[in-house]
Amino acid sequence: MSNYKISTRQWLGAAVLALAAAGAQAGVVYGSNLIVNGDAESDVAASWSAFDGYARPQAVDYGPNWVLPTQPGSADRGKRMFAGDGARTAGYQLLDLAGTLTQPLSFKLSGWLGGWASQGDNALLYVSFLDDGDGEIGHAALGPVTPGDRGNVTGLLYREVSDWLPVGTRRLMFSLSMERLGGGDNDGYADNLAFVLDAPSPSTVPEPAGLSWLALGVMAWASTRRRRAAAP
Repeated sequence: MSNYKISTRQWLGAAVLALAAAGAQAGVVYGSNLIVNGDAESDVAASWSAFDGYARPQAVDYGPNWVLPTQPGSADRGKRMFAGDGARTAGYQLLDLAGTLTQPLSFKLSGWLGGWASQGDNALLYVSFLDDGDGEIGHAALGPVTPGDRGNVTGLLYREVSDWLPVGTRRLMFSLSMERLGGGDNDGYADNLAFVLDAPSPSTVPEPAGLSWLALGVMAWASTRRRRAAAP
């Protein structure tokens, strides 16, 4: 994924967003999946925003044109999965922790990633840990899953990583990108993407007041930073 890997240093200045918060998400902070529509079963346009110049990942039905229900993948795969759309596919979503993290929290990032037969098309899931200034202070990633990993068989393989969310984290940025290396379709596949925070010990980390979802929208950070830099 060298051409399409999402780097916060590269993308945060160009990503656009609107702070249309949907209110506190009480009860889903710990032990719940924080990636919205990580299984592609809902409207992708309502949950994932495309990076400027890139197509948004699309939701496709399991079937003969993509991955058969009998081919490798999650036993709980539902009806749809993510696939690339054209040569340049990359989408993102942002999550505000409604307060800066003062103690580390453990997390698990997981998902099913894959591709088509011996083609090198692949998918990458990347999460950036952002501080108060929206600088990346850490990250975690899944993929890519190569044709060799799949034994040149069409399908998806499970991947996961567990680690610690660093002190100073204020926001999370989830990025899903697909790279086309052969054929006419972008056959980078993904499904059942999840990011779960473990509940902290009450004696070490106070529970945040809640999570506010950041809507995907229209305010360019690049211009905001330029205005800040120009201010006396």
